[in-house]
Amino acid sequence: MILYENMDICACAQDAEFFKKRGSYDMIPHGKEIKVFTGSSNPELADMICKNLGISLGKSTVTAFADGECSISINEPVRGVDVFIVQSTCKPVNDSLMELLVMIDAMKRASAGRITAVIPYFGYARQDRKAKARDPISAKLVANLLTIAGADRVLTMDLHAAQIQGFFDIPVDNLYGAPLFASHYLRRFGYGREDLVVVSPDVGSVARARSFAMKMGLGLAIVDKRRQKANSSEVMNIIGDVRGKHVILLDDMVDRGGSLCHAAQALMEIGGAQDVTACASHGVLSGPAIDRINSSVLDEVIFLDTIPAKPGVKCEKIKYISVAHMFAEAISHIYMETSVSPLFL
Repeated sequence: MILYENMDICACAQDAEFFKKRGSYDMIPHGKEIKVFTGSSNPELADMICKNLGISLGKSTVTAFADGECSISINEPVRGVDVFIVQSTCKPVNDSLMELLVMIDAMKRASAGRITAVIPYFGYARQDRKAKARDPISAKLVANLLTIAGADRVLTMDLHAAQIQGFFDIPVDNLYGAPLFASHYLRRFGYGREDLVVVSPDVGSVARARSFAMKMGLGLAIVDKRRQKANSSEVMNIIGDVRGKHVILLDDMVDRGGSLCHAAQALMEIGGAQDVTACASHGVLSGPAIDRINSSVLDEVIFLDTIPAKPGVKCEKIKYISVAHMFAEAISHIYMETSVSPLFL
């Protein structure tokens, strides 16, 4: 796997210079210092965020007791501090979530001035509604847990369902990964190429794909999946023209990889696409995902590093783009109490 270099480490250079001049322990007008801490799920990303901000990562220790309970130690003062805790709730999902909750509680009891849970990948987001009788709405439960634990706000990226923001009674900033992909592909292909098309892998992702296509000046197509009757195989139709074109398949996450790889195959066999590459914000990559991607017609799959690459897993088709500078810029805006809206453009 290849990790792309930070694409625009100067995106928050002005804010980073602000921190460097004042030092990580100096004050701004609202009277709070800033400190960034991390759990064990994605410490590399947290470290890169701090480098973008020009500050040091907060000192903490995350361990486990013999019976598996997590143990958190905060090894520096946080009284009155504006604290940001970076923790993706990725595999092992429940351990990562519990770590985050315990760390928030520790900060609250240590009299932190404000606590922001920075959750690049928000687990349980797919359980956002009752699909059948007696189903839980686990995304709402997680929102309640974070709030009760003591989080004052949440900073995340590409929630699987945008309405999850309404599950919280505290502010939520949901960053978009599409601008990072658009920036990458614009440098690679340029704007408005007629032989390039963006494809949504299902109807539910159309809004995300349309916004991405508009940034690149490209057309849009959709993979329509449906079952003709019960127990029958899934039939795929391509809505839009992809014949002879280079396809960029955009999704918010890839879990087991089946839907993505089948959509790519349909685009080649049914739609007549010349080739297919894919990009998705979150590379969950459970079970057979790596093998499926390796054996698929996909030329390349690009993820954001909201979830760290699996150590020791080799797949030349998979590459990563860093989100560190975007989260660093968002954190600096929150800290200085300025609008985060420019990051959504």
